[in-house]
Amino acid sequence: DKTVSLRKDLSEMHEWITQAEEEYLERDFEYKTPDELQKAVEELKRAKEEALQKEVKVKLITDSVNNFIAKAPPAAHEALKKELNVLITSYQQLCSRLNGKWKTLEEVWACWRELLSYLDAENKWLNEIELKLKATENVQGGAEEISESLDSLERLMRHPEDNRNQIRELAQTLTDGGILDELINEKLEKFNTRWEDLQQEAVRRQKSLEQSIQSAQETDKTLRLIQESLAVIDKQLTAYTADRVDAAQVPQEAQ
Repeated sequence: DKTVSLRKDLSEMHEWITQAEEEYLERDFEYKTPDELQKAVEELKRAKEEALQKEVKVKLITDSVNNFIAKAPPAAHEALKKELNVLITSYQQLCSRLNGKWKTLEEVWACWRELLSYLDAENKWLNEIELKLKATENVQGGAEEISESLDSLERLMRHPEDNRNQIRELAQTLTDGGILDELINEKLEKFNTRWEDLQQEAVRRQKSLEQSIQSAQETDKTLRLIQESLAVIDKQLTAYTADRVDAAQVPQEAQ
């Protein structure tokens, strides 16, 4: 009997739709690791593609029902037509929901990758600060050399806040959705602690270098005064020597 065969096809398709909904849309997912999140994205993509492939079967069932209705007595029309409409609606909703969930998870995955990228960039900058702080531990030379070290440290510290703001926003977006929250909180705590420690050390180093510059400037000033005084004495002694003046005849400081 053609009606029985058609109803069987409709029933089998309904079962597949129900199974797909339970497997991919009604099951609670927890993403505690990047691997779990990536696996979920791949699963949803496969499910979405599988659902689209079922379009051919839905079309064949639709054509079969319509052909049967065109030839069968009116009494058989209403129930079959209603079952077909329910099937088409359910199938379209499944495809739409699978596609929507896949896109959402793909955006979440992209958000996670972007967060890692910003963290990597900021950690590279923190590495540079660490190296700079080590290089300025014991700066040798006068005020000019120390001033150059201070300038280079200050230039490095003039780092825009954009990346750190992005890290904060991306992390908030993911953890609000309960996605990778433990891992993200751990990474952020480590990053923020390192960032704050290096910032504080950089401020201390800047103050230390400023004090060293001031000390070096005072030393340079004292040396300059001594050099000027020696130059005057040297001039006087040269004059005394030229005039063949005996040491006992000149002022005490000249002696």
